[in-house]
Amino acid sequence: MIKNIQSQCRTLALVLGSATLLVGCDRLVSPNFETEVTELRGGGYTLDKDHAALIFKINHLGFSTFIGRFGDFDASLEFDPENIENSSVEVIVNTASIDVNLDEFEEDLRGDSWFDVENYPQAVFRTTNFVEAVDEDTFIFEGDLTLLGETSPLTLEVNFHGGGRNFLTRRYTLGFSANTTFQRSNHGLDNMVSFGVGDDIELEIHVEFQDAD
Repeated sequence: MIKNIQSQCRTLALVLGSATLLVGCDRLVSPNFETEVTELRGGGYTLDKDHAALIFKINHLGFSTFIGRFGDFDASLEFDPENIENSSVEVIVNTASIDVNLDEFEEDLRGDSWFDVENYPQAVFRTTNFVEAVDEDTFIFEGDLTLLGETSPLTLEVNFHGGGRNFLTRRYTLGFSANTTFQRSNHGLDNMVSFGVGDDIELEIHVEFQDAD
């Protein structure tokens, strides 16, 4: 019995020691990491393309959710943590970079029945107005999405994860995720809607921004 208790104590001490080490390592990896928005560094930011994902989801005939992504996009952020309503973001997507893990279908999607990338090589989103704060780190912005030459309003929910100096790049880094839903038919992208392929497009954005200075 005594040996079992001693063994359990040693195991607990090892677990606690490992946890402490992991916390210490985390602080080394991201020193001065802050999660409160008002404590983050304001100013201009550029996208870290190595840590950025733009994912879309669409209903496929009611059977499943079809998921793809765009592999080539850029973005810029003007961030004011003290007055979040003054913040703004611009995203430019090269639509030829569409990736659905099906080479032949990707070529179809680039054609004039879908994204018509030859005539409309980019989609652009720009925030226009601050709407509201959902909680202390989640905010709603209104913006304009231009796709296939058509512009329509789009509402973006942005969740800030935090910021700090990235020890790999030695640059101050800010991370957030965002999501929105829009109807593709508003942009003339209505192919197969009448056959049950979803009109609503759900977008997910997961990004890291680096201090532009």
